[in-house]
Amino acid sequence: MDKQTYNGWTNYATWRVNLEIFDGIDPRDDYGLQDLDVYDLAKRLQEHAEELICDYKNETNLAQDYALAFLSDVNWQEIAQHMIDDYAEA
Repeated sequence: MDKQTYNGWTNYATWRVNLEIFDGIDPRDDYGLQDLDVYDLAKRLQEHAEELICDYKNETNLAQDYALAFLSDVNWQEIAQHMIDDYAEA
């Protein structure tokens, strides 16, 4: 069975989160990371995206649950590696 991808990314969730939240962000400036490690950056990206959703309201609601479920499909290490590759040349 062929692996499904979306616009060159692992899946739709990964592509969409990268496009809507992280596109154009330099992780060295926005996250203070000079020595970029894929695992650590991926963890920070995931935490940032979850904070955007959870900080919106103090109480849990159905929309928030769906948004967090959507984030569970994101390949955070793929986004982190993409950011590292994009900004390693700079």
